[in-house]
Formats: sequence, C-alpha cells, structure tokens
Amino acid sequence: MKTPPDELWDDIDAGRLRRTLIDLLDIYSPAGKEEDIQLYLEDLLQRHGLTVRRQEVEEERYNLLATIGEGEPSLYLVGHVDTVTAWDLEEFGARIEGDTVRGLGSADMKGGCAAMVEAFLALSDLPPRQRPAAGLLLVVGEEESGDGSATFLATGRRPEWVVIGEPTSLSACFAHYGYLEAGFFTRGRRIHSSLPELGHNAVESMLRVLLHLGRDPLFDRSTSEIVYSIREMSSGQAGFVVPDRCEAWIDLHLPPEMDPAVVQEAIRRCAAAAPALIADLDLEIDFNFASPGYLLAPNNTLAAALPDIYSRLGRPLRLDAFRSHSDGNLFHQAGVSPLILGPGALEVAHTPDEQTSFEEVLAAAKIYAALCTRMNPVRSEG
Repeated sequence: MKTPPDELWDDIDAGRLRRTLIDLLDIYSPAGKEEDIQLYLEDLLQRHGLTVRRQEVEEERYNLLATIGEGEPSLYLVGHVDTVTAWDLEEFGARIEGDTVRGLGSADMKGGCAAMVEAFLALSDLPPRQRPAAGLLLVVGEEESGDGSATFLATGRRPEWVVIGEPTSLSACFAHYGYLEAGFFTRGRRIHSSLPELGHNAVESMLRVLLHLGRDPLFDRSTSEIVYSIREMSSGQAGFVVPDRCEAWIDLHLPPEMDPAVVQEAIRRCAAAAPALIADLDLEIDFNFASPGYLLAPNNTLAAALPDIYSRLGRPLRLDAFRSHSDGNLFHQAGVSPLILGPGALEVAHTPDEQTSFEEVLAAAKIYAALCTRMNPVRSEG
C-alpha cells in the first residue's frame, strides 16, 4: 500500500517539470527586469486553478504569492526568479545534453523555482480536503538587494519555515554563512605617465594595501575560516596618465557564528597600520553591506522529516552550511527559520558553464512536496 509521500509523488509530472524549466531558462530575467518571467509563472499557476497574488516591489516589479490549504501556511517554498546579467545574450537560454540542463540561472535558481512550482502544482491537484496549508513565494531582486523578500517580510507575514531552493546539490543547509562587502578607495596625484615620480599612483597604492591585508592572519586561506574574494578593481580611465583614484571591492563570507562587526573592526585595525608601510597613502574603507549568518538547532521539524524522505528517494542525506549570501539571511533576521536546499551546485552559479542535473531538479520537486505535507500532514478522507 502506498503511503505519503509516495502517493503524492505520483502526481509529480516529470514532463511538465522539464517544460517549465526550459521555458524559465529561455526567458531572460536579470535582477531588475523580472516582469516577463513573472508573467509566465503567473499564467502557468493560474491555468492550473491557483489564485496568484502580485506583491508590488516597485513599478513593473512584483513578487508572486500563492497559497493552498486552510489557514496561513507555516511553510513557504521560496524561489528567486532573477539572475545575474548574461555573459552572452546569444547563449543565455536552455541547452539540453542528456540529463544535464545548461543555461543562465539553471542552478541559481531556476532549477529550484521550477521544482517548487511543480511541487505546488502536484499539491494543488490533491482533493481540497487533502491539501496541506502551504505557500509559494516567487521573489525578485535576490541577486541585488533582496528587495523582493524584504517586501514580503514588510507585510508582517512570519511563517515558521521557508525552504529556499538555492543550489546546494540537494544538501540540506540549516546553517548559513554571513556576508560582508568591503570597499577600498585610494586617491593619488595625476600626472603624465612619463613622469610617474612627480605623481602618486592610486593603483600602486591599492595593490600594496591588498597585499598588506593578504598577509594578515584574518585572510590566511590555510588557517582562517573566512572565505574572501577580491571581486573587482577599477581606476579612472583618463588616458596616458598616472591614475589618481582606484577602488576595489572584496566579498567576505563568514562562518555562521562569526559577527560581521568583529571582522569590520579587524579590517580597520589592519588598514590603520598600512600608512606606515605605504608612502603618502590616502585610503578610505566603506562596508557597504553586512549580514550575519546563523546556525539552526539540529532537532527541528524539517530535519526530523528529511532522513525518511531521502531514504524513500534512495539518496544520501548530507547536511552542510550554505557558503554564499542568500535571502535566507533576511528571513532568519526576521525570525523565520530557513532551510536552504536546491538542485545544482554553487560552484557553477554565476559562470558561463552554469548547469544542473534534471534528475536533481525532479528529486527536489519531490522533496519540496513531501516537506509541505510533513509540516501540515495530509488528512485522509473520512
């Protein structure tokens, strides 16, 4: 005899899921320009009888919100529909190679969005009395400021749980790294490039500052728990001259229980010693964005449900900490418990080789549907 989630999984339509994923990948939706993909998803959900509400973020930008079952859901499936900007506007769409689905957003996180939509359609196909109370939230703006999730939270909704489909290769992440964005700005003195001794090169100063920071134990990759990356460096484009300004931005991903304020102060202390080593240094530091990480208690409702779900799928259950920044940080700060779990690997996100396994996307849809029923068990017909 079949028992949930096995019976529910029969309603997961692999063909429909594949079509949805390909359609999503073929719609270009960089952060700030998400309307076309939201129109597609709104129509898809409405054609299956679901009531979909738009939640305005700004003009022509909105979240989509749908719920099923009775009462306010204690669990929402949350996916962001935006991507980073395309590397090549001729090559951003779906490309299928066997089980591998390539394309911008395939891992981050249109694979997760497609799986969540399919899970929700399967749940909505149940008889009304058997539908668990569950929510689906498709947000904009995660790749920039997180304004979509912030708008949802500003309404006062506080579900107990959200499941966010960021690429984790289906590892369950109840821990999440924090994030700190640091900007460094050096100023120099412009002069014709044939007379550098009469000027002051802001790029050379920046390089020396970055080398100085790199020697600090805080940034020692062999011993420090901090994950950092010099994301970009730029200077003035003034022609044949010594540059008089330079800026660099560093991304820092912090272990779940590390306070970003402590790291900020450590960086300031390190930078304060730089003028003694770099002549005529004019340096400014700006911490543009900071978000603490979190570590959820292991004895929680979703963690208890996962071993049986993964066993039924014949998959190993791996627990991990999500190493990037995501809307999970926003939800946790608002008092909502996030589980980060989705198809695709973080290491290919934001790269020209972005891809996911369709088998993982299908498994994700089954996991999402099962978690919704475990949070609000399906009632049998009496």
